[in-house]
Amino acid sequence: MNAWLAEHYDLLRGLHILAVIAWMAGLLYLPRLFAYHARAGRGSDLDVTFQTMEFKLLKIIMNPAMIAAWLFGGLLIWVDGAVLRGWDFLAQPWMIAKLLGVVVLTGWHHYLMVERKRIAAGASRRGEKFWRMANELPFLAAIIMVIAVTTEFGQS
Repeated sequence: MNAWLAEHYDLLRGLHILAVIAWMAGLLYLPRLFAYHARAGRGSDLDVTFQTMEFKLLKIIMNPAMIAAWLFGGLLIWVDGAVLRGWDFLAQPWMIAKLLGVVVLTGWHHYLMVERKRIAAGASRRGEKFWRMANELPFLAAIIMVIAVTTEFGQS
C-alpha cells in the first residue's frame, strides 16, 4: 500500500490541491452570500433563495471538499513520513504553519455552518458589514499557508 501511495504521490497532491481549491472557494463565497442575505427581508423570496444557496453550498461543495482536503492531506503526510522524508518534517515551522492554518480554516468552516443555521432561524447576531470584512479571513490564512509551504519557511 505504501509503495502504491508513493508511486501516486503526484496524483494525491493534485487531488489535494483540487479539494483545497473547492473548499477555499466555498469559504470565500459563503460569507459573501451571508452579506447579501443580511439585506433580505425575513421570510421573503430572497431570504428563501439565499437559505437554499447557503445550504447547498455547504452540503454539496464545502463539506465534501473539506473532507477530501483532509483525506488527501493526511495521505500526503503519511507518504512523506512513512516512505519519503521521515517524520521530522512535521516539526518544521512551515509545516506547523500549514497545519495550524488547516485547523483555523476547519474552525472557520464550523463557525460558518453554525451561523448558517442562525441566519436561517432569524437569530444571527452578525450583519452585512461583519460578513464583508470576514469574507477575507480565509484568503489571509491561505496566503500564510501557501507562502510557508512553497518556501518551506524555517527549514533547517
